[in-house]
Amino acid sequence: MASSPLNLKQRLQRLFLRTILILLAAVALVFVIDFAIFRVRVAANRNPYGSVTVDPYFAVHEKSGKTEFMFQPPQTQTCVHALFPHEGLSPCWYLSRHPEQRTDV
Repeated sequence: MASSPLNLKQRLQRLFLRTILILLAAVALVFVIDFAIFRVRVAANRNPYGSVTVDPYFAVHEKSGKTEFMFQPPQTQTCVHALFPHEGLSPCWYLSRHPEQRTDV
């Protein structure tokens, strides 16, 4: 017996919903494990923090439609050795790949 189009549509919707939920659960699990490892490293004083030299600059938007860039001297920024940001600090792997820190004014 062939499936009706409505039944097939419902099955695809359920499959899509299950896939999304499984992906969200996997990301949440990875975040919790990453946070637990980070907290253990903090408690054991096992190098949980690092530092990366970044190049900050301001992008000032003028009335004429132009943008003026004001570059600052390089600064050392504290980061965490983890996959995700923790304690308000960016991961070191991300900062090392994105050393330019733009601030729009």
